[in-house]
Amino acid sequence: MTSPVRTINGVELPASGTWTIDPGHAQVGFVGRHFGLTKVRGRFTGVEGALVIADDIAESTVSVDIEMASVSTGDQTRDDHLRSSDLMDVAEYPGATFRSTDLSTDGAAATLTGNLTIKGVTRPITLDVEYLGCAKDPWDNERAVFSAAGKINREDWGLTWNMILETGGLLVSKEIRIEVEVELIRQQP
Repeated sequence: MTSPVRTINGVELPASGTWTIDPGHAQVGFVGRHFGLTKVRGRFTGVEGALVIADDIAESTVSVDIEMASVSTGDQTRDDHLRSSDLMDVAEYPGATFRSTDLSTDGAAATLTGNLTIKGVTRPITLDVEYLGCAKDPWDNERAVFSAAGKINREDWGLTWNMILETGGLLVSKEIRIEVEVELIRQQP
């Protein structure tokens, strides 16, 4: 196999080819605020997808599928409510998807734009991406590691359930921070 990395404009980046998400080392997470104060974190454990790195990095594509029922916040009651028809409605909409539409790079950093579909609603989102490096695992798999983050308004996807507090604020924030940490495994050409 050829090298898992290449140098472009003095920056080491992953080699072209298909890199698939390792579900055991992938975290697609979110952070919202409760009472407008406390950060509540959650993640989806059912994540799969691939990054196809083109010879011209800007032509690379990302495709991710998320099993919505795999949501976990560390609180069963909250997880059940997130899965209910009040919010994610996983019985009717079991999966969410992300498909990239544009990628612009600046060294090991990038801006990734794509379409996020949740509950049958598709809207564009932008993520700031950082390439953290490549490593070979003990089983000779070549791995590339990325981190990404961005913000969305959950109501844009029909996730509108909320309660108004006595003080006039909302129980659950509309703005949700998306946080992604992922290892990808290089596939044989």
